[in-house]
Amino acid sequence: MYNPRLLTLLRLLLLPRSQLLAEILFLRRQLALYREREAKPSLPGAWTKLIMMWLSRMFDWRDALVIVKPATFVRWHREGFRLLWRWKSRRRGRPPLPKNFQALVRQIAKDNPTWGEQRIADELSLKLGFQISPRTVRRYLRHLRGPRGASSQRWSTFARNHAQAIVACDFFTVVTANFRVLYVFVAMEVGSRRLLHSNVTAHPTAEWTLQQFRETLPGGHPYRFVLHDHGSMFSADLDAALAGFGVRALRTPVRCPTANAFCERLIGTVRRECLDYLIPFGEGHLRRILREWSNHYNRGRPHSSLGLGIPEPPQAQVPASGHHHRLQTGHRVTSRPVLGGLHHEYGLEKEAA
Repeated sequence: MYNPRLLTLLRLLLLPRSQLLAEILFLRRQLALYREREAKPSLPGAWTKLIMMWLSRMFDWRDALVIVKPATFVRWHREGFRLLWRWKSRRRGRPPLPKNFQALVRQIAKDNPTWGEQRIADELSLKLGFQISPRTVRRYLRHLRGPRGASSQRWSTFARNHAQAIVACDFFTVVTANFRVLYVFVAMEVGSRRLLHSNVTAHPTAEWTLQQFRETLPGGHPYRFVLHDHGSMFSADLDAALAGFGVRALRTPVRCPTANAFCERLIGTVRRECLDYLIPFGEGHLRRILREWSNHYNRGRPHSSLGLGIPEPPQAQVPASGHHHRLQTGHRVTSRPVLGGLHHEYGLEKEAA
């Protein structure tokens, strides 16, 4: 009697070991897919298809295929070969530049926002000896925002080039002990971060603000620009009057405080280091507080933006001791309180003989 199971067993016994193992793995993979479908219905994934196609090359897979039709399995083969040849036929192009060279190209573009691809390529070729085309430069500048080679510099570049000639000013409010709102006017020199003038009023007007500029900008001043926002205190008549002082008024864009970032930073420093710890009783008291703090800000407070410098550095030089952690012989450390001990200024003085 014909027994197909006996014939299958005889066929398996005669198969080489590699084909037998491939068929076992082929069947186990299908069994694993069945178990996955019991937990959650799913289609064969890319890895399942890839493994089964690789195993099918080692034995006759037609009798062992259970989960799909043979035509579907053949279609998997064709799709796999199509992807393989697509990967092999891809456009390779030129090899990428080294990582440090890519960083150099981006750094040059960042430091020089008005330079285009051709200008950067010429700079690299003529001065650094790197032969690179403008199209290659463009490839590594795609992540940078804005058009390359713009005709105008950035605002930060303008502020940096004219810092010594710019006076930035602004108003901020302070609430007194009796809940009265006072307005504080501050003006600073952007280049040195020096606080030029501050004053207090309960009713700021354009006429009052113009008087503050008369005190801030005396005759023979070196400034060329005054930076302020669109507040009602900075009227068009005030800007016209500033032209008589030899300066040009620059208005920041609407709702763009970062355009006057230097003065905004100053106001934040005033609040964090002074007014957040003191409650003024009136205009006179607030003026005295700001006067004392302004002297500390200009003459005793190190500024990180100045490289740990001071806007008005002291004339006396610190005597060198020849050792990083030892005082000069014959000197001692002195401390002077500021604003009743809110801050302290330190210095060296000679000891009495």
